[in-house]
Amino acid sequence: MELFTPDFGLVFWMFIAFIILFLILAKWGWPVILKSIDERADKIDKGVEYAKEAKAQLDSARADAQKYIEEAQAKQAEMLRDAAKMKSQIIEAAKQEAAQEAKKVMDAAKVSIEQSRKEAELQFRNEVSKFSLEIAEKMVRNQLQDDKAQEALVDKMLDEIEKN
Repeated sequence: MELFTPDFGLVFWMFIAFIILFLILAKWGWPVILKSIDERADKIDKGVEYAKEAKAQLDSARADAQKYIEEAQAKQAEMLRDAAKMKSQIIEAAKQEAAQEAKKVMDAAKVSIEQSRKEAELQFRNEVSKFSLEIAEKMVRNQLQDDKAQEALVDKMLDEIEKN
C-alpha cells in the first residue's frame, strides 16, 4: 500500500525538488525557451512577410507577362493584317499584270488578223484581176477572130494614142 500512498517526507522532498527545478528553469530555462520562441515567431513573421512580397512580385510578374502576351498578340494580329493586305495587293497586281498581258496578246492578235485579212484581200484582188484578164483576153480573142474586127481595134487604139 505504500506504493499507492506515499509518505509525507517523500512528498515534501519531491515538492522541494520541484520548486528548485522550477526556480532553475524560471531563472535560466524559460528565458532561453521564450527567446527561441520569440525568434521563431519573428522568423515566421518574416517568412509570412517574404511570402507576401513574393506573392506581390509574382502577381506583378504575371501582370507583366499578361501585358507582354497581349502586346505580342496585338503585334501578331497586326502582322497577319499586314500580310493579308500584302497578299491582296500582290494578287491585285498579278491580276492587273495578267490583264495587261492579255490585252497585249489580244492587240497583237488583232494586228495579225488584220494583216492576214489584208494579205488575203490583196491575194483575192490579184486572183480576181488575173481571172478578169483571162476572161477579157478570151473575149477579145473571140471578137478579134476576123480581120475586120482586128483592123477596127487597131485604128481605135491609134486614134486614142493620137488624142493623148
